[in-house]
Amino acid sequence: MNDYFYAMSKKDLKLYLRELSKKQLEEQITDLYTRFKEVKEFYDFAFNPKENKLMEECKMKISNEYFPVGRRKKAKMRRSVAQKYIRHFNRLGVEPSLVADIMFYHIEIAQTYSSEQHIKQEAFYKAMLKAFGDAIEYVDEQGIRKEFKSRIQQIADEAKVQNWMNKLGFESLINR
Repeated sequence: MNDYFYAMSKKDLKLYLRELSKKQLEEQITDLYTRFKEVKEFYDFAFNPKENKLMEECKMKISNEYFPVGRRKKAKMRRSVAQKYIRHFNRLGVEPSLVADIMFYHIEIAQTYSSEQHIKQEAFYKAMLKAFGDAIEYVDEQGIRKEFKSRIQQIADEAKVQNWMNKLGFESLINR
């Protein structure tokens, strides 16, 4: 695919855009909005951010991975569902503390599930440790770790209480 298209640099794009009239720019952006779902979502969110509704929907889908509602009885426990939302929220420019909230919520709901159901798969514990490390790295990068300090400690403590096989990994991530 790359053989057929010229990869325009940001500088080239800016030069091209400067040459367009305001009307031509409006037409192009309207065309992009109509053609591409991602562009439409970006502009819809930029002008009407309904973050609370987005957060509720996200938390409901993550919860449903562990505590299914409806006909499905078995939990799927897919980390990818939370990851998909986190990437989507970052693309939209959602407030970092809300993104971090989702990151920690995912681990907390998984811990709630594991407190009720014994999980044998080592992959589950590895995935949760990875998610925890990613969440800590994110709050550190955003400068908001202090805001999440108690939740971070509670997650590490819960891993210890439930005797997770990698409980020491959780503790070491707090102290880095």
